[in-house]
Amino acid sequence: MANGTATPTDLDTRLEAHRTELTGYCYRMLGSSFEAEDAVQDTMVRAWRSYDKFEGRSSLRSWLYRIATNVCLDMLNAGNKRARPMDLTESTPLARAALSPRPDNTWLEPMPDARVLPTTGDPAEAAVAKESVRLAFMAALQKLPAKQRAVLILREVLAWKASEVAELLDTSVASANSALQRARATLAERREPGADAAVSDPLDEDQKKLLDRYVAAFEGYDMTALTALLHEDAVMTMPPFDLWLTGTRDITGFMTTLGAPCAGSRLVPVQVNGLPGFAQYKPDPEKGGFTPWAVQVLEISDGRITGFHCFLDTQRWFPLFDLPLHLEAEPDQVEQGA
Repeated sequence: MANGTATPTDLDTRLEAHRTELTGYCYRMLGSSFEAEDAVQDTMVRAWRSYDKFEGRSSLRSWLYRIATNVCLDMLNAGNKRARPMDLTESTPLARAALSPRPDNTWLEPMPDARVLPTTGDPAEAAVAKESVRLAFMAALQKLPAKQRAVLILREVLAWKASEVAELLDTSVASANSALQRARATLAERREPGADAAVSDPLDEDQKKLLDRYVAAFEGYDMTALTALLHEDAVMTMPPFDLWLTGTRDITGFMTTLGAPCAGSRLVPVQVNGLPGFAQYKPDPEKGGFTPWAVQVLEISDGRITGFHCFLDTQRWFPLFDLPLHLEAEPDQVEQGA
Protein backbone atom coordinates (compact mmCIF):
# COMPACT_ATOMS: atom_id res chain seq x y z
CA MET A 1 0.00 0.00 0.00
CA ALA A 2 1.44 3.40 -0.96
CA ASN A 3 1.94 5.71 1.97
CA GLY A 4 -0.47 8.28 0.62
CA THR A 5 -3.39 5.86 0.67
CA ALA A 6 -2.90 4.49 4.19
CA THR A 7 -6.03 4.80 6.31
CA PRO A 8 -5.78 6.04 9.91
CA THR A 9 -6.33 2.50 11.16
CA ASP A 10 -3.67 1.11 8.82
CA LEU A 11 -1.19 3.74 9.92
CA ASP A 12 -1.90 3.22 13.63
CA THR A 13 -1.32 -0.50 13.19
CA ARG A 14 1.93 0.00 11.29
CA LEU A 15 3.27 2.49 13.85
CA GLU A 16 2.25 0.40 16.85
CA ALA A 17 4.12 -2.60 15.45
CA HIS A 18 7.35 -0.71 16.22
CA ARG A 19 6.45 0.59 19.70
CA THR A 20 8.30 -2.00 21.78
CA GLU A 21 11.61 -1.80 19.92
CA LEU A 22 11.43 2.00 19.83
CA THR A 23 10.77 2.07 23.57
CA GLY A 24 13.85 -0.11 24.07
CA TYR A 25 15.92 2.26 21.96
CA CYS A 26 14.70 5.38 23.75
CA TYR A 27 15.17 3.71 27.12
CA ARG A 28 18.80 2.92 26.32
CA MET A 29 19.29 6.50 25.16
CA LEU A 30 17.58 8.20 28.10
CA GLY A 31 17.98 5.79 31.05
CA SER A 32 14.43 6.55 32.17
CA SER A 33 11.42 4.28 31.69
CA PHE A 34 8.91 7.13 31.80
CA GLU A 35 10.93 9.48 29.60
CA ALA A 36 11.38 6.65 27.10
CA GLU A 37 7.64 6.09 26.85
CA ASP A 38 7.09 9.85 26.50
CA ALA A 39 9.74 9.96 23.75
CA VAL A 40 8.07 7.14 21.83
CA GLN A 41 4.68 8.79 22.14
CA ASP A 42 6.19 12.02 20.78
CA THR A 43 7.76 9.99 17.96
CA MET A 44 4.41 8.45 17.05
CA VAL A 45 2.68 11.85 17.07
CA ARG A 46 5.39 13.38 14.86
CA ALA A 47 5.22 10.41 12.49
CA TRP A 48 1.45 10.67 12.25
CA ARG A 49 1.53 14.40 11.55
CA SER A 50 4.27 14.21 8.90
CA TYR A 51 3.37 10.90 7.29
CA ASP A 52 2.17 12.61 4.13
CA LYS A 53 5.76 13.91 3.69
CA PHE A 54 7.28 10.45 4.14
CA GLU A 55 8.36 9.59 0.62
CA GLY A 56 9.33 6.00 1.26
CA ARG A 57 12.99 6.59 0.42
CA SER A 58 13.79 4.56 3.54
CA SER A 59 11.80 1.94 5.38
CA LEU A 60 9.12 3.05 7.83
CA ARG A 61 11.25 1.52 10.60
CA SER A 62 14.33 3.59 9.65
CA TRP A 63 12.22 6.72 9.43
CA LEU A 64 10.78 6.12 12.90
CA TYR A 65 14.26 5.58 14.33
CA ARG A 66 15.37 8.88 12.79
CA ILE A 67 12.47 10.69 14.47
CA ALA A 68 13.05 8.87 17.79
CA THR A 69 16.75 9.74 17.71
CA ASN A 70 15.99 13.41 17.19
CA VAL A 71 13.46 13.35 20.03
CA CYS A 72 15.99 11.73 22.38
CA LEU A 73 18.81 14.10 21.36
CA ASP A 74 16.51 17.05 22.06
CA MET A 75 15.66 15.62 25.49
CA LEU A 76 19.34 15.00 26.25
CA ASN A 77 20.29 18.58 25.41
CA ALA A 78 19.26 19.43 28.96
CA GLY A 79 22.45 17.60 29.99
CA ASN A 80 20.88 15.26 32.51
CA LYS A 81 22.63 11.89 32.78
CA ARG A 82 20.93 9.13 34.74
CA ALA A 83 23.06 7.39 37.35
CA ARG A 84 23.19 4.70 40.00
CA PRO A 85 24.18 5.50 43.60
CA MET A 86 27.69 4.10 43.05
CA ASP A 87 28.18 6.53 40.14
CA LEU A 88 27.69 9.52 42.47
CA THR A 89 29.14 8.73 45.89
CA GLU A 90 31.52 6.43 47.69
CA SER A 91 30.22 3.32 49.43
CA THR A 92 29.04 4.16 52.95
CA PRO A 93 29.94 1.98 55.97
CA LEU A 94 26.88 0.82 57.88
CA ALA A 95 27.91 2.86 60.93
CA ARG A 96 27.47 6.07 58.89
CA ALA A 97 24.44 4.95 56.86
CA ALA A 98 21.84 7.66 56.30
CA LEU A 99 18.89 7.67 53.92
CA SER A 100 19.25 10.85 51.84
CA PRO A 101 16.95 11.01 48.81
CA ARG A 102 17.82 12.77 45.56
CA PRO A 103 15.36 13.96 42.89
CA ASP A 104 13.76 11.35 40.61
CA ASN A 105 15.57 12.64 37.53
CA THR A 106 18.92 11.68 39.13
CA TRP A 107 18.41 7.96 38.82
CA LEU A 108 18.72 5.28 36.22
CA GLU A 109 15.27 3.69 36.26
CA PRO A 110 14.14 0.04 36.04
CA MET A 111 12.10 -1.21 33.10
CA PRO A 112 9.95 -4.32 32.58
CA ASP A 113 11.42 -6.59 29.90
CA ALA A 114 8.08 -6.82 28.11
CA ARG A 115 8.06 -3.09 27.36
CA VAL A 116 11.49 -2.96 25.71
CA LEU A 117 12.38 -6.43 24.39
CA PRO A 118 10.54 -7.37 21.18
CA THR A 119 9.72 -11.03 20.65
CA THR A 120 12.31 -12.73 18.46
CA GLY A 121 12.95 -16.29 17.38
CA ASP A 122 16.71 -15.73 17.29
CA PRO A 123 18.29 -16.72 20.66
CA ALA A 124 21.49 -14.78 19.95
CA GLU A 125 19.54 -11.63 19.10
CA ALA A 126 17.41 -12.04 22.23
CA ALA A 127 20.54 -12.45 24.38
CA VAL A 128 22.11 -9.26 23.02
CA ALA A 129 18.88 -7.35 23.59
CA LYS A 130 18.70 -8.51 27.21
CA GLU A 131 22.33 -7.73 27.92
CA SER A 132 21.88 -4.24 26.48
CA VAL A 133 19.21 -3.23 29.04
CA ARG A 134 21.02 -4.58 32.11
CA LEU A 135 21.73 -1.93 34.70
CA ALA A 136 25.52 -2.01 34.32
CA PHE A 137 25.39 -1.54 30.54
CA MET A 138 22.71 1.14 30.89
CA ALA A 139 24.91 2.97 33.40
CA ALA A 140 27.85 2.75 31.01
CA LEU A 141 25.77 4.22 28.18
CA GLN A 142 24.98 7.24 30.35
CA LYS A 143 28.71 8.10 30.40
CA LEU A 144 28.74 8.62 26.62
CA PRO A 145 27.95 11.84 24.76
CA ALA A 146 24.47 11.62 23.27
CA LYS A 147 25.47 11.03 19.62
CA GLN A 148 28.08 8.43 20.57
CA ARG A 149 25.39 6.73 22.62
CA ALA A 150 23.08 6.62 19.59
CA VAL A 151 25.83 5.25 17.33
CA LEU A 152 26.82 2.54 19.80
CA ILE A 153 23.23 1.38 20.33
CA LEU A 154 22.42 1.36 16.61
CA ARG A 155 25.62 -0.45 15.62
CA GLU A 156 26.31 -2.80 18.55
CA VAL A 157 22.80 -3.56 19.81
CA LEU A 158 20.58 -3.18 16.77
CA ALA A 159 23.22 -4.29 14.22
CA TRP A 160 22.73 -1.40 11.82
CA LYS A 161 25.33 -0.87 9.09
CA ALA A 162 27.66 2.11 9.33
CA SER A 163 26.09 3.59 6.20
CA GLU A 164 22.61 3.33 7.72
CA VAL A 165 23.72 5.05 10.91
CA ALA A 166 25.47 7.78 8.96
CA GLU A 167 22.32 8.43 6.95
CA LEU A 168 20.14 8.51 10.06
CA LEU A 169 22.43 11.02 11.79
CA ASP A 170 23.10 13.08 8.62
CA THR A 171 26.83 12.49 8.89
CA SER A 172 29.57 10.63 7.02
CA VAL A 173 30.39 6.95 7.38
CA ALA A 174 33.88 7.93 8.60
CA SER A 175 32.37 10.15 11.29
CA ALA A 176 29.94 7.42 12.39
CA ASN A 177 32.78 4.89 12.60
CA SER A 178 34.92 7.33 14.58
CA ALA A 179 32.09 7.91 17.06
CA LEU A 180 31.70 4.16 17.49
CA GLN A 181 35.44 3.71 18.17
CA ARG A 182 35.41 6.49 20.78
CA ALA A 183 32.32 5.01 22.44
CA ARG A 184 33.90 1.55 22.59
CA ALA A 185 37.10 3.00 24.07
CA THR A 186 35.16 4.86 26.77
CA LEU A 187 33.26 1.72 27.76
CA ALA A 188 36.47 -0.32 27.87
CA GLU A 189 38.12 2.25 30.15
CA ARG A 190 35.16 2.49 32.53
CA ARG A 191 34.31 -1.07 33.42
CA GLU A 192 31.04 -0.82 35.32
CA PRO A 193 30.24 -2.73 38.54
CA GLY A 194 27.82 -5.46 37.53
CA ALA A 195 29.25 -5.75 34.03
CA ASP A 196 30.28 -9.33 34.73
CA ALA A 197 26.76 -10.42 35.68
CA ALA A 198 26.22 -13.77 34.01
CA VAL A 199 22.56 -14.67 33.73
CA SER A 200 21.63 -17.32 31.18
CA ASP A 201 18.47 -17.05 29.10
CA PRO A 202 16.46 -18.91 30.13
CA LEU A 203 17.81 -19.35 33.66
CA ASP A 204 19.77 -22.55 34.13
CA GLU A 205 18.94 -24.96 36.94
CA ASP A 206 21.62 -23.62 39.28
CA GLN A 207 20.38 -20.06 38.83
CA LYS A 208 16.78 -21.13 39.46
CA LYS A 209 17.86 -22.88 42.66
CA LEU A 210 19.83 -19.79 43.72
CA LEU A 211 16.74 -17.61 43.27
CA ASP A 212 14.56 -20.12 45.15
CA ARG A 213 17.04 -20.02 48.03
CA TYR A 214 17.08 -16.22 47.87
CA VAL A 215 13.28 -16.03 48.14
CA ALA A 216 13.29 -18.42 51.10
CA ALA A 217 16.07 -16.47 52.83
CA PHE A 218 14.52 -13.05 52.22
CA GLU A 219 10.95 -14.00 53.10
CA GLY A 220 12.24 -15.80 56.20
CA TYR A 221 14.57 -12.84 56.91
CA ASP A 222 17.30 -15.37 57.55
CA MET A 223 20.53 -13.36 57.43
CA THR A 224 22.75 -16.44 57.74
CA ALA A 225 21.10 -18.01 54.70
CA LEU A 226 21.22 -14.70 52.80
CA THR A 227 24.91 -14.24 53.57
CA ALA A 228 25.62 -17.63 51.99
CA LEU A 229 24.00 -16.44 48.74
CA LEU A 230 25.70 -13.05 48.48
CA HIS A 231 29.13 -12.51 46.98
CA GLU A 232 31.52 -11.13 49.62
CA ASP A 233 31.72 -7.88 47.61
CA ALA A 234 28.00 -7.72 46.80
CA VAL A 235 26.52 -4.25 46.35
CA MET A 236 23.13 -3.04 47.60
CA THR A 237 21.49 0.15 46.30
CA MET A 238 18.17 1.81 47.16
CA PRO A 239 17.20 4.69 44.83
CA PRO A 240 15.95 7.37 45.45
CA PHE A 241 18.42 7.24 48.37
CA ASP A 242 22.06 7.79 47.42
CA LEU A 243 23.28 5.36 50.08
CA TRP A 244 24.88 2.19 48.80
CA LEU A 245 26.47 -0.62 50.75
CA THR A 246 29.22 -3.13 49.95
CA GLY A 247 29.77 -6.55 51.49
CA THR A 248 27.59 -9.07 53.26
CA ARG A 249 28.16 -7.69 56.76
CA ASP A 250 26.98 -4.17 55.95
CA ILE A 251 24.08 -5.39 53.77
CA THR A 252 22.69 -7.80 56.34
CA GLY A 253 23.46 -5.30 59.11
CA PHE A 254 21.37 -2.70 57.33
CA MET A 255 18.53 -5.16 56.80
CA THR A 256 18.34 -5.91 60.53
CA THR A 257 18.53 -2.24 61.61
CA LEU A 258 17.21 0.50 59.31
CA GLY A 259 15.68 -2.15 57.05
CA ALA A 260 14.10 -4.21 59.84
CA PRO A 261 10.48 -3.31 58.84
CA CYS A 262 11.02 -5.49 55.74
CA ALA A 263 10.97 -8.65 57.87
CA GLY A 264 8.04 -10.85 56.87
CA SER A 265 7.93 -9.51 53.30
CA ARG A 266 6.62 -11.41 50.28
CA LEU A 267 8.37 -11.53 46.90
CA VAL A 268 6.64 -11.76 43.50
CA PRO A 269 8.88 -12.58 40.47
CA VAL A 270 9.26 -9.94 37.75
CA GLN A 271 11.32 -9.75 34.56
CA VAL A 272 13.26 -6.50 34.74
CA ASN A 273 16.23 -5.10 32.79
CA GLY A 274 17.07 -8.51 31.34
CA LEU A 275 17.69 -9.80 34.85
CA PRO A 276 15.77 -11.75 37.49
CA GLY A 277 13.87 -9.53 39.89
CA PHE A 278 11.13 -9.40 42.45
CA ALA A 279 8.38 -7.07 43.54
CA GLN A 280 8.74 -6.80 47.30
CA TYR A 281 5.64 -6.36 49.44
CA LYS A 282 6.18 -5.72 53.15
CA PRO A 283 3.62 -6.32 55.91
CA ASP A 284 0.91 -3.66 56.16
CA PRO A 285 0.20 -3.13 59.89
CA GLU A 286 -2.81 -0.90 59.19
CA LYS A 287 -4.79 -2.77 56.51
CA GLY A 288 -3.33 -6.23 57.00
CA GLY A 289 -1.83 -8.19 54.15
CA PHE A 290 1.09 -6.62 52.32
CA THR A 291 1.87 -3.22 50.82
CA PRO A 292 4.28 -2.47 47.92
CA TRP A 293 7.79 -1.54 48.96
CA ALA A 294 10.38 -2.10 46.21
CA VAL A 295 11.20 -3.57 42.83
CA GLN A 296 14.35 -5.61 43.35
CA VAL A 297 16.81 -6.29 40.51
CA LEU A 298 19.42 -9.01 41.10
CA GLU A 299 22.80 -9.39 39.41
CA ILE A 300 24.35 -12.87 39.52
CA SER A 301 27.86 -14.07 38.80
CA ASP A 302 29.61 -17.38 39.55
CA GLY A 303 26.66 -18.75 41.50
CA ARG A 304 26.35 -15.78 43.87
CA ILE A 305 24.31 -12.59 43.99
CA THR A 306 26.65 -9.69 43.24
CA GLY A 307 24.11 -6.86 42.94
CA PHE A 308 20.96 -6.28 44.97
CA HIS A 309 19.21 -3.15 43.69
CA CYS A 310 15.98 -1.95 45.29
CA PHE A 311 13.90 0.74 43.57
CA LEU A 312 11.65 2.16 46.25
CA ASP A 313 9.26 4.55 44.48
CA THR A 314 6.37 2.10 44.54
CA GLN A 315 3.71 4.53 43.30
CA ARG A 316 5.65 4.73 40.04
CA TRP A 317 7.13 1.27 39.62
CA PHE A 318 4.33 -1.08 40.61
CA PRO A 319 1.82 0.29 38.04
CA LEU A 320 4.58 0.24 35.41
CA PHE A 321 5.02 -3.50 36.06
CA ASP A 322 1.22 -4.05 36.18
CA LEU A 323 1.54 -5.12 39.81
CA PRO A 324 -1.26 -4.84 42.39
CA LEU A 325 -0.95 -2.15 45.08
CA HIS A 326 -1.97 -4.57 47.84
CA LEU A 327 -1.55 -8.28 48.54
CA GLU A 328 -3.94 -10.09 50.81
CA ALA A 329 -2.48 -12.31 53.51
CA GLU A 330 -2.90 -16.02 52.85
CA PRO A 331 -5.25 -17.85 55.29
CA ASP A 332 -2.43 -19.55 57.19
CA GLN A 333 -0.69 -16.17 57.64
CA VAL A 334 -3.89 -14.66 59.04
CA GLU A 335 -4.19 -17.53 61.52
CA GLN A 336 -0.55 -17.18 62.57
CA GLY A 337 -1.03 -13.47 63.18
CA ALA A 338 -4.22 -13.97 65.20
